[in-house]
Amino acid sequence: MTDERVHAFTDDALGPYDAVALAALVRAGAVNPRELVGAAAARAARVDGRLLPVAHASYDKPQISREGIGGALWGVPTYLKDNVDLRGLPTAMGSEAFRAQPARRNARFTDQFLSTGLAVLGKTRLPEFGLNASTEFATAQPVRNPWKPSHSAGASSGGAAALVASGVVPIAHANDGGGSIRIPASCCGLVGLKPTRGRLVTNAQGAKLPIDLVTDGVLTRSVRDTAAFFAAAERHRRNPKLPPLGLVEGPGDQRLRIGLVVDSPIADTDQATRRVVEETAARLEAMGHFVEPTALPFGEEFSRDFVTYWGYIAWAIAFTGRLLIDPSFRAGRLDGLTTGLRRRFQAEFPQTPGVLRRLRRAEGVYRRIFRQHDVILSPVLAHTAPPIGHLSPNVDFDELMDRLMRYVAFTPVNNVTGGPGIALPAGAAPGGLPVGVHLSAAHGQERVLLELAFALEAERPWRRIEDCRAIEERRAIEG
Repeated sequence: MTDERVHAFTDDALGPYDAVALAALVRAGAVNPRELVGAAAARAARVDGRLLPVAHASYDKPQISREGIGGALWGVPTYLKDNVDLRGLPTAMGSEAFRAQPARRNARFTDQFLSTGLAVLGKTRLPEFGLNASTEFATAQPVRNPWKPSHSAGASSGGAAALVASGVVPIAHANDGGGSIRIPASCCGLVGLKPTRGRLVTNAQGAKLPIDLVTDGVLTRSVRDTAAFFAAAERHRRNPKLPPLGLVEGPGDQRLRIGLVVDSPIADTDQATRRVVEETAARLEAMGHFVEPTALPFGEEFSRDFVTYWGYIAWAIAFTGRLLIDPSFRAGRLDGLTTGLRRRFQAEFPQTPGVLRRLRRAEGVYRRIFRQHDVILSPVLAHTAPPIGHLSPNVDFDELMDRLMRYVAFTPVNNVTGGPGIALPAGAAPGGLPVGVHLSAAHGQERVLLELAFALEAERPWRRIEDCRAIEERRAIEG
């Protein structure tokens, strides 16, 4: 079998290290931030032509903040997703419907992101307004998966996932309105935590919605990088309505009640994904946790309501684009998915009050789940990353919606209800594509998820794209 993997790992200042290790090297004086930025720029040049993850680059003038000097992740290069404002760079949101101008100021979240000490080198690509589950476009080339470039990197944070998985940077910004941190994490073999709603500074786009679906976070290759980011971000601003998170540094000692969900009410899980989830359940049982099958109380009505609300977002973008996005905005330039969602919502408009009422009630239903369980284990996605084109916005709208619903069958619950969820790279399909598992917990319980993630990572370290063949050969020899 031909090795299709694309990565940029090499013997440079970045080496094989994660963000925590690089920041430690900076503090020790073993490397300086300028060297790290130069190495990341060189790595980006090696993969960008094949993976196409970068929307805008600013390698000669990386953005840092005074608040971040000496921070926990000081000097580590990274990227922001191109739907959050960064002063001096445009925010194009993956769309051809308008001409993006350089932002005059940072978004509030950008300031929190920079407060951790990270150095932003540019912005990553996303599908139009983050509405698709694959980073594909009507006319432009797609973002490709570093593990198998003929396949999707996921979305909407697909550009960020491709950069982290291929080794350009160890950590990158992502955000999640229906699974957009966790989906690309699963596709590209990464760690992706969608925090509790309100854990970080409120996302500017999400704050405008009747139900705020959007939370920000990061994609990483190690659990400790994710934990370090959230601890550092909390020092900039902590939500007093949530339990403090602090720095999680390893597995916990609590024995947990874990509910196992394998299939969704709207989609059966493919064999490769099912195997990885069931193997993870067995590993958790071997650690001493109590695992039992369960079913989530979110069925077809919830899924239909989510799609209606998804359509509302597309309609609002089209209706307010010239006023709220840019005067150059033209709804006629929107891609097939955005246009189809908008038209579907217009036909379903009278149902909106009931949809909003039911979606708001879902939070209470979610909270009751965790009276019986500490954690829910499920797939991230119903099947592995699809080939490029399967979720293209140029696919007939009805067919595309059917494919999306059969793919993104688990993650939207956490967005509607505001609960935290983490995707972990727990295994692989026979062809080598990563397969993620999803852990959910009660509101404010990110510490439980991170401690469990640390335990799984310690028991069986994640595959790495640059050395996974050696790991697989060693496992085969060891039996």
